[in-house]
Amino acid sequence: MDVTDQTEKLSFRDDPGATRSVWIAAALVIAIVGWMGSGYLLPSADPGAPLAGEARIEPVAVAVAQSTVQPVTLYFQAEGQAQPDRDSAIRVETSGDVAEVLVQKGEEVTDGAVIARLSPTRADAELLRAREEVTRAQREFDNASTLLERGVATSDRVSDARAALAAAEAALAAAEQAIESLDITAPFAGRIERLSIDPGEFVQAGAEVGRIVDNRPLTVTLQVPQQALGRIRDGQTANISFITGEERQGTVSFVGTSANAETRTFLAEIAVPNPDGAIPAGISAEITIPTGTAQAHFVQPSTVSLSPEGRLGVKAVDDDNTVVFYPVDIVRAEINGIWVTGLPETAQIITVGQGFVNAGEVVAPSPASNGLETQSTGD
Repeated sequence: MDVTDQTEKLSFRDDPGATRSVWIAAALVIAIVGWMGSGYLLPSADPGAPLAGEARIEPVAVAVAQSTVQPVTLYFQAEGQAQPDRDSAIRVETSGDVAEVLVQKGEEVTDGAVIARLSPTRADAELLRAREEVTRAQREFDNASTLLERGVATSDRVSDARAALAAAEAALAAAEQAIESLDITAPFAGRIERLSIDPGEFVQAGAEVGRIVDNRPLTVTLQVPQQALGRIRDGQTANISFITGEERQGTVSFVGTSANAETRTFLAEIAVPNPDGAIPAGISAEITIPTGTAQAHFVQPSTVSLSPEGRLGVKAVDDDNTVVFYPVDIVRAEINGIWVTGLPETAQIITVGQGFVNAGEVVAPSPASNGLETQSTGD
């Protein structure tokens, strides 16, 4: 029997359930495409409308305190230095040997008091020589004049004799002045700050031998910025606090009109009474000058903020509970607060929460527990 005859022929048939998964996948694809396209065919809900059960956003709670404008005294404050009213060198008017010194360094002297005296030996000799020279010159002039009258001498000889006589008389006047200048005197009343001569020492005419200072009154100097120059004028009262603890009241006596080329500031001087001389010259001082008054609000520095443009201001709440930003200017600073202008006469200033709200927002204000914390009288 042939082997090929015994082998059965193989055949394949389709399974009716195999195509079911294909139809299911197609149905899912159609459903997804239809769902994605439904947004273009059917109107969607308003995204801004609150969803069912969603809580309503409440305004931000802030604390406010009422502030009312008050009159405040404005001050100009600066650092200065005490200078003596007069400060001068003591000089010798003629040459000579120091015969005696009558005062000591640190001693108070009166105007014209003799500080030291030079030896008269040289001056007397010069005076005697000058007198003899005048006598000789006078004789020469007389002789020349007589000879001119007789026709023996010329007019040139008389002119030379007259010139020699004038020179001799000038030398005599200088010698007499030297006698009067043997006393070294104080140019004004004050305190001898330095004295550098000793008995027996030779000094030249014009040499500086000491220094005298008058600090009654004192002159306090300060530099005024150009922005504040219009606020300072002669005659204003100034309060001076010296570094030694002394406090005095003075008067503005000078305000410069030419600025320092490097600092652009103007020199000002204040005369301060110092009758007892207790305040020394050269020490530092703090100057406070009242310059006027202004209507301002007293606020805490924490209430001041910056606008988006960088402007300094204060946030307040109006009658509609809306935040308002008021640009302000600081006119006076104190330890416990600052005085500002730019706010209305009465303002509800935000004291807590101002950093979380912006101008134009509606807020829920409530009175601050302690108001503006610290008030000032403005004096």
